[in-house]
Amino acid sequence: MKKVNKLTLTLILGILTAGIMLLFSSTTLSAAQTTRLISYTPTSTLTQDDIKSLQMMIQEEKLARDVYKTLYEIYKLPIFNNITRSEQNHMDAVKALLDKYDIENPLKTDEIGKFAYPEFESLYNQLVSEGKKSLTDALSVGVKIEKLDIKDLEEAISKTSNEDIKVVYGYLKNGSENHLRAFSK
Repeated sequence: MKKVNKLTLTLILGILTAGIMLLFSSTTLSAAQTTRLISYTPTSTLTQDDIKSLQMMIQEEKLARDVYKTLYEIYKLPIFNNITRSEQNHMDAVKALLDKYDIENPLKTDEIGKFAYPEFESLYNQLVSEGKKSLTDALSVGVKIEKLDIKDLEEAISKTSNEDIKVVYGYLKNGSENHLRAFSK
Protein backbone atom coordinates (compact mmCIF):
# COMPACT_ATOMS: atom_id res chain seq x y z
CA MET A 1 0.00 0.00 0.00
CA LYS A 2 1.40 3.36 -1.02
CA LYS A 3 2.04 5.87 1.76
CA VAL A 4 -0.15 8.97 1.62
CA ASN A 5 1.50 12.12 2.85
CA LYS A 6 -0.20 14.54 5.22
CA LEU A 7 -0.76 17.24 2.59
CA THR A 8 -2.47 14.80 0.21
CA LEU A 9 -4.66 13.50 3.02
CA THR A 10 -5.59 17.05 4.05
CA LEU A 11 -6.50 17.94 0.47
CA ILE A 12 -8.62 14.81 0.04
CA LEU A 13 -10.38 15.47 3.34
CA GLY A 14 -10.95 19.09 2.35
CA ILE A 15 -12.41 18.15 -1.03
CA LEU A 16 -14.70 15.54 0.52
CA THR A 17 -15.83 17.95 3.21
CA ALA A 18 -16.47 20.72 0.69
CA GLY A 19 -18.58 18.27 -1.33
CA ILE A 20 -20.56 17.33 1.75
CA MET A 21 -21.00 21.00 2.66
CA LEU A 22 -22.30 21.81 -0.82
CA LEU A 23 -24.65 18.84 -0.63
CA PHE A 24 -26.07 20.02 2.67
CA SER A 25 -25.99 23.76 2.00
CA SER A 26 -29.56 23.59 0.75
CA THR A 27 -30.73 21.94 3.97
CA THR A 28 -30.90 23.43 7.42
CA LEU A 29 -27.83 22.71 9.51
CA SER A 30 -27.33 23.90 13.05
CA ALA A 31 -24.63 26.43 13.79
CA ALA A 32 -22.70 23.67 15.57
CA GLN A 33 -22.92 21.39 12.51
CA THR A 34 -21.87 24.19 10.20
CA THR A 35 -18.98 25.13 12.48
CA ARG A 36 -17.86 21.50 12.64
CA LEU A 37 -17.98 21.18 8.86
CA ILE A 38 -15.93 24.31 8.18
CA SER A 39 -13.36 23.27 10.77
CA TYR A 40 -12.43 20.31 8.53
CA THR A 41 -11.75 22.33 5.40
CA PRO A 42 -8.36 23.85 4.76
CA THR A 43 -8.16 27.59 5.27
CA SER A 44 -8.12 29.40 1.95
CA THR A 45 -7.43 32.98 1.00
CA LEU A 46 -9.95 35.69 1.75
CA THR A 47 -10.29 38.91 -0.18
CA GLN A 48 -10.75 42.26 1.55
CA ASP A 49 -14.37 42.12 0.38
CA ASP A 50 -14.76 38.72 2.11
CA ILE A 51 -13.37 40.14 5.35
CA LYS A 52 -15.64 43.19 5.20
CA SER A 53 -18.61 40.97 4.37
CA LEU A 54 -18.01 38.76 7.43
CA GLN A 55 -17.63 41.79 9.70
CA MET A 56 -20.86 43.28 8.36
CA MET A 57 -22.76 40.00 8.46
CA ILE A 58 -22.14 39.30 12.13
CA GLN A 59 -23.60 42.73 12.86
CA GLU A 60 -26.56 42.15 10.55
CA GLU A 61 -27.33 38.88 12.36
CA LYS A 62 -26.99 40.66 15.72
CA LEU A 63 -29.33 43.38 14.47
CA ALA A 64 -31.99 40.77 13.72
CA ARG A 65 -31.42 39.03 17.05
CA ASP A 66 -31.58 42.27 19.04
CA VAL A 67 -34.70 43.58 17.29
CA TYR A 68 -36.54 40.26 17.73
CA LYS A 69 -35.50 40.01 21.37
CA THR A 70 -36.78 43.54 22.01
CA LEU A 71 -40.06 42.86 20.20
CA TYR A 72 -40.49 39.62 22.16
CA GLU A 73 -40.17 41.60 25.40
CA ILE A 74 -43.01 43.86 24.19
CA TYR A 75 -45.42 41.31 22.67
CA LYS A 76 -44.38 37.96 24.24
CA LEU A 77 -45.11 36.33 20.88
CA PRO A 78 -43.20 33.01 20.64
CA ILE A 79 -42.10 33.61 17.03
CA PHE A 80 -39.86 36.46 18.18
CA ASN A 81 -38.28 34.34 20.92
CA ASN A 82 -37.75 31.34 18.62
CA ILE A 83 -36.17 33.38 15.85
CA THR A 84 -34.03 35.27 18.39
CA ARG A 85 -32.38 31.92 19.25
CA SER A 86 -31.94 31.14 15.56
CA GLU A 87 -30.29 34.50 14.93
CA GLN A 88 -27.86 33.74 17.78
CA ASN A 89 -26.98 30.51 15.94
CA HIS A 90 -26.38 32.58 12.81
CA MET A 91 -24.07 34.89 14.76
CA ASP A 92 -22.21 31.84 16.10
CA ALA A 93 -21.72 30.47 12.58
CA VAL A 94 -20.28 33.77 11.32
CA LYS A 95 -18.11 34.04 14.43
CA ALA A 96 -16.72 30.57 13.63
CA LEU A 97 -15.52 31.95 10.29
CA LEU A 98 -14.06 35.06 11.91
CA ASP A 99 -12.19 32.80 14.33
CA LYS A 100 -11.05 30.32 11.67
CA TYR A 101 -9.57 33.10 9.54
CA ASP A 102 -8.29 35.10 12.51
CA ILE A 103 -10.38 38.14 11.62
CA GLU A 104 -11.21 40.69 14.28
CA ASN A 105 -14.80 40.51 15.43
CA PRO A 106 -16.07 44.09 15.24
CA LEU A 107 -18.61 43.43 18.02
CA LYS A 108 -17.05 44.49 21.31
CA THR A 109 -20.24 44.11 23.33
CA ASP A 110 -23.25 41.85 23.33
CA GLU A 111 -25.42 44.66 24.70
CA ILE A 112 -28.78 44.90 22.95
CA GLY A 113 -28.84 47.66 20.33
CA LYS A 114 -25.07 48.33 20.45
CA PHE A 115 -22.98 47.78 17.32
CA ALA A 116 -19.52 48.55 16.00
CA TYR A 117 -20.93 50.49 13.05
CA PRO A 118 -23.34 53.36 13.85
CA GLU A 119 -25.61 52.59 10.88
CA PHE A 120 -26.62 49.33 12.59
CA GLU A 121 -27.49 51.13 15.81
CA SER A 122 -29.57 53.64 13.87
CA LEU A 123 -31.34 50.86 11.98
CA TYR A 124 -31.98 48.99 15.24
CA ASN A 125 -33.65 52.08 16.74
CA GLN A 126 -35.71 52.67 13.59
CA LEU A 127 -36.92 49.04 13.38
CA VAL A 128 -37.79 48.83 17.08
CA SER A 129 -39.67 52.13 16.84
CA GLU A 130 -41.65 50.76 13.89
CA GLY A 131 -42.30 47.47 15.65
CA LYS A 132 -43.59 49.14 18.82
CA LYS A 133 -46.54 50.67 16.93
CA SER A 134 -48.52 47.43 16.77
CA LEU A 135 -48.12 43.67 16.55
CA THR A 136 -48.84 43.87 12.81
CA ASP A 137 -46.04 46.41 12.45
CA ALA A 138 -43.73 44.20 14.52
CA LEU A 139 -44.35 41.26 12.18
CA SER A 140 -43.79 43.56 9.20
CA VAL A 141 -40.43 44.52 10.71
CA GLY A 142 -39.57 40.80 10.78
CA VAL A 143 -40.41 40.54 7.07
CA LYS A 144 -38.31 43.63 6.32
CA ILE A 145 -35.28 42.29 8.24
CA GLU A 146 -35.40 38.87 6.59
CA LYS A 147 -35.76 40.33 3.09
CA LEU A 148 -32.75 42.55 3.75
CA ASP A 149 -30.78 39.57 5.07
CA ILE A 150 -31.61 37.41 2.04
CA LYS A 151 -30.66 40.20 -0.39
CA ASP A 152 -27.35 40.85 1.38
CA LEU A 153 -26.53 37.14 1.62
CA GLU A 154 -27.27 36.49 -2.05
CA GLU A 155 -25.06 39.42 -3.02
CA ALA A 156 -22.21 38.26 -0.75
CA ILE A 157 -22.44 34.66 -2.02
CA SER A 158 -22.24 35.87 -5.62
CA LYS A 159 -19.10 37.93 -4.88
CA THR A 160 -17.00 35.33 -3.05
CA SER A 161 -15.04 32.32 -4.21
CA ASN A 162 -14.45 31.11 -0.63
CA GLU A 163 -16.31 27.83 -0.05
CA ASP A 164 -16.52 28.30 3.73
CA ILE A 165 -18.30 31.61 3.28
CA LYS A 166 -20.59 30.20 0.59
CA VAL A 167 -21.64 27.33 2.85
CA VAL A 168 -22.18 29.44 5.96
CA TYR A 169 -24.01 32.15 4.04
CA GLY A 170 -26.11 29.45 2.35
CA TYR A 171 -27.04 28.21 5.83
CA LEU A 172 -27.93 31.76 6.90
CA LYS A 173 -29.96 32.38 3.74
CA ASN A 174 -31.88 29.16 4.24
CA GLY A 175 -32.66 30.20 7.81
CA SER A 176 -33.73 33.68 6.70
CA GLU A 177 -36.07 32.19 4.10
CA ASN A 178 -37.65 30.06 6.85
CA HIS A 179 -37.98 33.13 9.08
CA LEU A 180 -39.54 35.12 6.24
CA ARG A 181 -42.15 32.40 5.72
CA ALA A 182 -42.91 32.39 9.46
CA PHE A 183 -43.35 36.17 9.58
CA SER A 184 -45.45 36.17 6.41
CA LYS A 185 -48.11 33.73 7.68
